[in-house]
Amino acid sequence: MAEEKTTTEVAETAEVKQEVKETAPKQDPKEFLENFDWDKYEEGIERVDESKLEEFEKLVAENFVDTADEEVVEGTVTHLTDREAIIDINAKSEGVISLNEFRYNQDLKIGDKVEVLIDIREDKSGQLVLSHRKARTIMAWDRVNAAHDNEEVVTGFVKCRTKGGMIVDVFGIEAFLPGSQIDVKPIRDYDQYVGKNMEFKVVKINHEFKNVVVSHKALIEADIEEQKKEIISQLEKGQVLEGVVKNITSYGVFIDLGGVDGLVHITDLSWSRINHPNEVVELDQKLNVVILDFDDNKSRIQLGLKQLEKHPWDALGDEIKIGDKVKGKVVVIADYGAFLEVAEGVEGLIHVSEMSWSTHLRSAQDFVKVGDQLEAVVLTLDREDRKMSLGIKQLTPDPWTDITTKYPVGSKHKGIVRNFTNFGVFVELEEGIDGLIYISDLSWTKKIKHPSEFVTVGDTLEVEVLELDVEGRKLSLGHKQTTDNPWDKYEKEFALGTTHKAAITEIVDKGAVIDFNEDITAFVPQRHLEKEDGKKLGKGEEAEFKIIEFNKEFKRVVASHTAIFREEEQRNVRAAKKKAASSAEENKPTLGDANEQLQALKDKMEGKK
Repeated sequence: MAEEKTTTEVAETAEVKQEVKETAPKQDPKEFLENFDWDKYEEGIERVDESKLEEFEKLVAENFVDTADEEVVEGTVTHLTDREAIIDINAKSEGVISLNEFRYNQDLKIGDKVEVLIDIREDKSGQLVLSHRKARTIMAWDRVNAAHDNEEVVTGFVKCRTKGGMIVDVFGIEAFLPGSQIDVKPIRDYDQYVGKNMEFKVVKINHEFKNVVVSHKALIEADIEEQKKEIISQLEKGQVLEGVVKNITSYGVFIDLGGVDGLVHITDLSWSRINHPNEVVELDQKLNVVILDFDDNKSRIQLGLKQLEKHPWDALGDEIKIGDKVKGKVVVIADYGAFLEVAEGVEGLIHVSEMSWSTHLRSAQDFVKVGDQLEAVVLTLDREDRKMSLGIKQLTPDPWTDITTKYPVGSKHKGIVRNFTNFGVFVELEEGIDGLIYISDLSWTKKIKHPSEFVTVGDTLEVEVLELDVEGRKLSLGHKQTTDNPWDKYEKEFALGTTHKAAITEIVDKGAVIDFNEDITAFVPQRHLEKEDGKKLGKGEEAEFKIIEFNKEFKRVVASHTAIFREEEQRNVRAAKKKAASSAEENKPTLGDANEQLQALKDKMEGKK
């Protein structure tokens, strides 16, 4: 044990220490000791031996700090005013720090140890300038880096909410907490965390931009991963588990089973048809679900909610049978029909053909819309396959029942053009009664290639019933039959041999076309276009034409211009032949003349003798 110091030695040491303090302001203590001129103090002072000098140096090292710039040291609060705190760091003088730098610590008191940065060793007034804020920042970055490298858990204070997450105070540094890193489940209300202390892990540091990212989710993921493995190992099809609605999408609901997520597809939420899952469940709702299926590694789990309830078809009463009338709501419409929900989860199909007695093809949207309350008749019922077909046209009488009374053959009516094909037009006389007008029965005179040349859909036409097939539910109609056949009149007007004046309307390959009136169009063969001078008629040229063919049945008329003057020539030829024949007849010798000539010849011969 070292010898105890005498009173004189202590006094000498204190005196030297005080002398060092008074003479040290302009240089570093170590430099001061190394360069100290001991000769100046030899007078009246007993020389200190080597052991005393070593002890002196030790005291200096223990009581003085190296006040280098930008260095963080620990100081003690020695005095407090309304605005400042006086800090002793064992330097030649004490430093002053504004209380604003201690705003986070409302309980600061004399004697507290605080970290400070030696900003300036001596300002113009000889004062030591310290900063607690800078020291805290430097130490905070050191602690944050250490926490990141060592994966330590730190405590932070959630200051406020910002876009995409929260701002957290960690060791005095403002760190960013992304919304996705708050918890393992989506957080919708960030404000509930503001003003609270929470534990975090430092997950990212950007030294260039001085950014720090922390995560609370990382702390609980490890525990959840263990819990998840345990849950997955125990999963079985048909198992019923309790879960919490984690997320709702248009196609289904994600359920948190305690670290493991499963999906309830929209079709497995309810036996009834729904448009969106939020009609059945809501966020954070607790409910029981059944495991329907999962993949090999059980990472995708298919859940069901409706399977926990009895199928509605099983609960359907036996009182419903074929032919009964039922009421329900239209829940779905397709082109081929509509689905009517007659009980919760029990639907029947009304095919479009069972919506109207009309055979004209239409869409289901023409008759009903979603949400309509309807009454229908049960047509078929299959409880095993859970299928039901319904009809609404059966609620009204079949219009074909008294068709022969309402629409006898030969009767005339008005109908609406509903559709047409290449061969004819479909006309609706009333709901459920459609008839067909063949293209040949549209007009007496017009040659129609397609019905669209004559009518349009929606037109009203007068028709006459031509044929009626009750069993086949077919009705043959005619439109031209409602008017007189003009060809009966034209048969006499344009009889064979009659002549008419007209102009050439069109020149075609084998001749020309002429219009005598709006109904009669005639064809002139090529050889019948020749004029008397040998030339041929051209388009627009007017001339006389002779009817050489008239067919009422096929509406065919053939005319000729050449026949006009050729007939005259033939008449002249016939007259000449007749005149020539008459002249020859007059000069022809008779039998008497022959006898006389014979007698004269006989007499002549006898005279010679």
